[in-house]
Amino acid sequence: MTAASHAQTAGTPAGTPAGAPGGTAAAMAAGRANALVDVAGLRVGHAERVGDGYLTGTTVVLAPPEGMVAGVDVRGAAPGTRETELLDPRNLVERVHAVVLTGGSAYGLSAACGVMDRLADADAGFPVEGGVVPIVPAAVIYDLGRGGRLRAVPDGALGAAAYDAASAAEARSGSVGAGTGAVAGGLAGGVGTASVVLPWGATVAALVVVNAAGSVLDPGGAFLSGTRYGLPGEFGHLREPLAEEAAAWRPPVVTSFNTTIGVVATDLTLTKAQCGKLAGVAHDGLARAIRPAHTMVDGDTIFGLATCGGPAPGPDGLQDVLAAGADVFSRAVAHAVLAATGRDGAPAYLDVFPSAGGGVA
Repeated sequence: MTAASHAQTAGTPAGTPAGAPGGTAAAMAAGRANALVDVAGLRVGHAERVGDGYLTGTTVVLAPPEGMVAGVDVRGAAPGTRETELLDPRNLVERVHAVVLTGGSAYGLSAACGVMDRLADADAGFPVEGGVVPIVPAAVIYDLGRGGRLRAVPDGALGAAAYDAASAAEARSGSVGAGTGAVAGGLAGGVGTASVVLPWGATVAALVVVNAAGSVLDPGGAFLSGTRYGLPGEFGHLREPLAEEAAAWRPPVVTSFNTTIGVVATDLTLTKAQCGKLAGVAHDGLARAIRPAHTMVDGDTIFGLATCGGPAPGPDGLQDVLAAGADVFSRAVAHAVLAATGRDGAPAYLDVFPSAGGGVA
């Protein structure tokens, strides 16, 4: 079966979420931008540094003015994170003001300080006596040395630049922001995003930074595993790569440290615990699109976000949101790899498998 036919059969209950009670996946559609910014109130910004030893960047997801409810699920064995303990439902803070995804391994966590400063200047944060404390959870990928210098990493200034670039229209994918130096099983990795509007009006969307030790290719061939979960026609331009291209693929030797990180969000009202569950289910989408996932050399981390612009879902509605969250994350992984720019040691997917896009080998 070709990747295109996988996409075209995505309306079947076996491959995709069931939608609202009584609905079908075929009734679903992507949001306007097919991106995280389709969740009303969210803004996304990217900033990167390339050259002079740098090949890295930072991506920020900014909350609406009133903040957003957040949860987190960390499943990789080598995570680099900040402020995740605050997202435990037992703990005090109910809303966060931004989420930072960044390169630079643990060094890159300083990018969140630049975002925090910008939020404080805008008086956005948890109210305390005399002002506010912005709540900015963050997660990192390992991309050290990919531009030539180990310590050429994101800092507070790059975080501030990502904040300044944030827009409600930002839908870019590929080698931007935190995905600038990413790899995906030897291929070029990057930032990917996708969205779905459920038949009853709720929006669910994801943004992922794919920097995986595992493969993004189906073990039975060379099409992208994440395309199995596409909406009707979303990946219809792709074909099954020729067998000889698949047989010839030998992944370049890359660093043994990686990590895939991201967010999955909805415009509904969820609790912190429900956001944590949404993040956990999104890990199912990660594991469908990347094999193996959650390894000892990955720090796979996903944040679940709710802007609370819509009502709280009932049990059936929540089930639909969770199912959609897994699929939208898989789709975002595929978009990240398709949009990434190839470079020495990390070729682009369609450069390695030109027949997948209709090209001639």
